[in-house]
Amino acid sequence: MGESTACRQQKVHNKKPNMKTSPREFVDRLSQSRIFQDYERAFNEATGLPLSITPTQNWGLPHHEKANENPFCNIMAKTSKACAACLEVQQKLASEGREAPVTTTCFAGLCDTVVPLRVGDELLGFLQTGQVAMEAPSDEQFNRMSRQLIKWGVDVDLKELREAYFNSRVMSPEQYQAFVRLIETFAEHLALVGNRILIHEENDENPVVRRARRIVEDHHSENLSLEKVAGMVNTSTYYFCKLFKKATGMTFTEYLGRSRVERAKELLTNPNLRVSEIAFEVGFESLSQFNRTFRQIAGCSPTQYRHHENRENE
Repeated sequence: MGESTACRQQKVHNKKPNMKTSPREFVDRLSQSRIFQDYERAFNEATGLPLSITPTQNWGLPHHEKANENPFCNIMAKTSKACAACLEVQQKLASEGREAPVTTTCFAGLCDTVVPLRVGDELLGFLQTGQVAMEAPSDEQFNRMSRQLIKWGVDVDLKELREAYFNSRVMSPEQYQAFVRLIETFAEHLALVGNRILIHEENDENPVVRRARRIVEDHHSENLSLEKVAGMVNTSTYYFCKLFKKATGMTFTEYLGRSRVERAKELLTNPNLRVSEIAFEVGFESLSQFNRTFRQIAGCSPTQYRHHENRENE
């Protein structure tokens, strides 16, 4: 066996980056880069598999609604009981894949793989593919899986599920591992791109954007409208919108929402705080808005996130 992806990336950049953005924001920027989008498109077409880039703290389903998502997995993602089992697989991958690529198999016999993505010795996230079977699905496998779903109380159309399951992508272990090695090589290229982004952050971030970030950090619980913050940094709303989006890859509203959700995650570890209290504490105007935004960003509801964190800390 050769060196792991993590070891090779550390040789390229062994200095720990001084990050001004969170790993999640940094991964968002990489996912919007042309190099990742071009590679993702080529990988989709060449392999028939999905490819996602996810931050380390991502308790969600990375391939849902993406190109080449397994049709069986798409159905499972819409059912809460089965979705919980899928989320546990994602957590296992994130926990075990921090140093080297890891492949795991779900209850349905489908494989998923993560490849760690590093800049220097900082783990920022993962490149992930999978939802693939290493052998053709069988009636025995489907029947066993169906019994498990019935035991969980999952309400699905078994005929539709069977058709989706037997349409799963199938490839040999050797072929699949060859595709994983392609992702490992690409992870090294992304590390180089990431390093350039960090250098740009350190040297060239516009002072207007830097001040706006600081305002969000210090006043995220307050009513921070786009117009208000633009005025606080002495720019027009139009100019501020363009400047902020160019610098961060996100609109100001998206950035503010993510910042509030990250703060909410910290508060959700306190079992004495109600979810509604946390929603208003971090600046959301209603519980429904908080729940909707949290799910969009974190991939699960605040209650699910709290339950998961409590189990991890037991």
